[in-house]
Amino acid sequence: MKNVIITGTSRGIGYALALQFANAGHNVLAISRKMPQELLEHENITCLSADLAEGNTTPVSDFIKASWTHADVVIHNAGALVLKPFEQITADEFEYIYKVNVFGVAALNRAVLPFMQAGGHVVSISSMGGVQGTMKFAGLSAYSSSKGAVTIMSELLAEEYKEQGVSFNVLALGAVNTEMLQEAFPGYVAPLQAVQMADYIYNFALTGNTYFNGKVLQVSSSTP
Repeated sequence: MKNVIITGTSRGIGYALALQFANAGHNVLAISRKMPQELLEHENITCLSADLAEGNTTPVSDFIKASWTHADVVIHNAGALVLKPFEQITADEFEYIYKVNVFGVAALNRAVLPFMQAGGHVVSISSMGGVQGTMKFAGLSAYSSSKGAVTIMSELLAEEYKEQGVSFNVLALGAVNTEMLQEAFPGYVAPLQAVQMADYIYNFALTGNTYFNGKVLQVSSSTP
């Protein structure tokens, strides 16, 4: 049984992940601004509303101290996206995307790492658009570049924490049928459903650190 922290659990992949871990008997701390009723009612899930983008991680630290004493897995799944031509994206919009996709990840890492032991695994959910050399799409400059930043941060932390036995890996996802995909590519139908991708991430989060550390894995059967 693992203590698992998942962000962005209000919908899509994060929601499916929280249920899959909980239904398998793991303890889940679900962090999201909105809380689906099914998560609130699950005996293995604790729901926490915290604005990680603003660095508000004290509730997370307090919960771990009081209830778990340690964390085994962190899955950075929360994300924000704006679809606009670069010249139309305001400075506030660009900053917000980075606050959610980068600064929030850094803040949660700072809060949780003191409670992680050897064998711990931190998984960041990125995008194929945040990987060097892949196909890029107009209108996603803020989103894709922020995902690239998370990728490099994960590689750096893998180096910094390797002596402590905590692993950091990135899963760069291709097209998955989620609400966020529709925000980026209206009308496009992806071949994978959120629950299918959640199943892959579930298994990788539990066992991937046996084989990988500081790696970026491209998990994509298609891109729009």
